[in-house]
This record gives sequence, C-alpha cells and structure tokens, in this order.
Amino acid sequence: MTAEIIDGKAFAAGLRARIAEQVARLAGDGLVPGLAVVLVGEDPASQVYVRNKARQTREVGMHSVEHRLDAATGQAELLALVAALNADPAIHGILVQLPLPPQIDAAAVIEAIDPGKDVDGFHVINAGRLATGQPALVPCTPLGCLMLLQDRAKAQGGDLSGRRAVVLGRSNIVGKPMAQLLLGANATVTIAHSRTQDLPAVCREADVLVAAVGRAQMVTADYVKPGATVIDVGINRLESSEPGGKGRLVGDVDFAAVREVAGAITPVPGGVGPMTIAVLLANTLTAACRASGRAVPTV
Repeated sequence: MTAEIIDGKAFAAGLRARIAEQVARLAGDGLVPGLAVVLVGEDPASQVYVRNKARQTREVGMHSVEHRLDAATGQAELLALVAALNADPAIHGILVQLPLPPQIDAAAVIEAIDPGKDVDGFHVINAGRLATGQPALVPCTPLGCLMLLQDRAKAQGGDLSGRRAVVLGRSNIVGKPMAQLLLGANATVTIAHSRTQDLPAVCREADVLVAAVGRAQMVTADYVKPGATVIDVGINRLESSEPGGKGRLVGDVDFAAVREVAGAITPVPGGVGPMTIAVLLANTLTAACRASGRAVPTV
C-alpha cells in the first residue's frame, strides 16, 4: 500500500478562491472584512509569516493592516495598540504574531483581544466556547486539519462520525482544539502525549492520526494502523550533513516509511502548512459577518 497524498496547498488555494467570492459579495453590500496583524521585533520566521498573511489578505480583497513594532516595545504600548484595534470598526480580525519578546506577557495580550476579533482562536472565551459546542473562532491550524479530514472522508463517501481518532500532542494551539473539533465531528477521540503508556500501540488504534508534537520524524510506521489517515502538523528543520549544505523541512512523521502503511497522508511541506493562513482568512470573514449581524457563509 502506498498512501494517497493529501494536497493541502491545492485545498488552501480553493478555499482562498471561495473566500474571495464571499468577500466580493460583502464588499458589494458595503462591508469589507479587515485584518490587522501586529509584529513585535524582527524574528525572521515571523517576518515571513506576517508578509505572507498580508499578501494573501489583500489577494482575497480584504482590508489589510500591518503594525510593526520595535523589539524593545513595552507591554503597555502593545496593549494600547490592541485596545485601539478592538475599537476600530474597520478591523474585524486581530492577530498578534507569536512569539513575543520576553518583556511582554503573551497571555495578557491574548486576553486583551476582543474575543469576537480573536481570529487566532486563542482567547479563553473562544477556547471555552469550542469546548462546550458553542459558536467560536477556532485556532487556524486544527481547523485546517479538520477541513482536510472532512474532505478526505467525503471523497470516500462518508464522514468522520464513529471514526477512532488519536491526537498526538496536547498543546492549547493544536492538540486540545483538534480533539474538540474531532469530537464535534462525532469521532471517538484519544489525546496521547509523552506520558502515554505504549504510545505506538495507542496510535495504531486510530483510523485518523494527527501528529502535533514538534519532534522530527517521531511517528514511524509502527505507530500507524494500515489504511489510516495521517495528518502531520509538525514543521522541523533538519540541518544538512554536508558543509554549507541547505537543511530541509520535515514533519513529525517519518513520511517515507509511514506512506507505505497509511491510506492517506499530508506531506511536509505542502500539507497542513498552507491551510493555516487560508483558515485565518476564513476566520476573518466569519468575524466580519458576525460583527455585522450577517449569516456566516459556508466556504
């Protein structure tokens, strides 16, 4: 068996196209969704993310605002900016790029964001709403994973109802919300982690395995049930063994080995990664519609 490749890049492109259609419809009705991204400092990876977010926001026709602050910015100054964005009716989504410099309490900043504009889905109110099955803004990466899983299940003529799902990782950003989303889709869910006994055996029970542990190629073939769908959330850089050689990106899954066992798998790069910004745009669309009392379109 050689697993089918789940093409997140292609799915994300289709999602952005559908979002652009809805944004054009809203603009014709006098509403332009607005996304503000705040970057503190000059972290190279964060700069790339922010640049890509701004570009894709504009490409779908949304109002894009960037605030780039010096690395020495104090917490009070950042909180004042968040308060101003909360009060700005042209801004429907606020994203403060993480990580933040050490002098700033990231939790305090997240809690200061209006939950209705929290397009990262990190605010405790959104986390609580998700956990209790209420409408919420959901973290982008797990929501993107769910979309890929639902699309795969639909292609097979079904859905995720009754499937055994294992989420490997328990972070607030991916693991926990991923488990809640799968529960909402009527899967039977296990959260596994570093203290789980006989971890490979637990993972082998899964029809759906989501790996989000941040350890390069940790998930090997003996973790995977034959025919399972494997979603690899990890992004890890392996340095080249050659002097001056370029490193390469790998996931939390040993792709070559697991592909010989799984039924479907996301690659790294090109799997989950492209979905994150696309879902951020979907969340901004959702936030704009809710703020204006409009029905949230299905994209």
